[in-house]
Amino acid sequence: MGKKTKRVDHWQNPNAPEPTSRKPSASALVRDEAGRVLLLRRTDNGLWTIPTGGLKKGETIRECAVRECREETGIEIEITGLVGVFTTPDHVIEYIKGGKVTEVRQPVNICLHARPIGGRLTTTDESSAVRWVAPEDLAEYDIHPALRRRIDHGLTSPVPHID
Repeated sequence: MGKKTKRVDHWQNPNAPEPTSRKPSASALVRDEAGRVLLLRRTDNGLWTIPTGGLKKGETIRECAVRECREETGIEIEITGLVGVFTTPDHVIEYIKGGKVTEVRQPVNICLHARPIGGRLTTTDESSAVRWVAPEDLAEYDIHPALRRRIDHGLTSPVPHID
């Protein structure tokens, strides 16, 4: 068995390492009929987030968001719109395995609005907790500023964000 990868998210940190890659990813701001937001707690850094993951060869951004949500939370979703395109150099992700930095990524994220259509909340090797959270309770969760930026924009603006 290989050693587990640790993830360190840097935000507006002048001492963050220089990016070595850019990789497209999708995230989903999933809201249920009561307006609650689907959150999961990442196992690699302990932070709360919305379902997010890298785009695989042969899939669309929509397919990526649907797959990541199902894999990370157990919830099946339908995409309903675009929150925005988030590419700020303020966010850099450092991946460390066995005490060695394996990649430093500046994300290119397309965040999509979605609604649940099936499944049930499930934890996985990527999520230690999964829950529906009322927007007014989000401040109680340790959410990285880059992810909070996506969530806040999706909850407050009818116009897609573009960095």
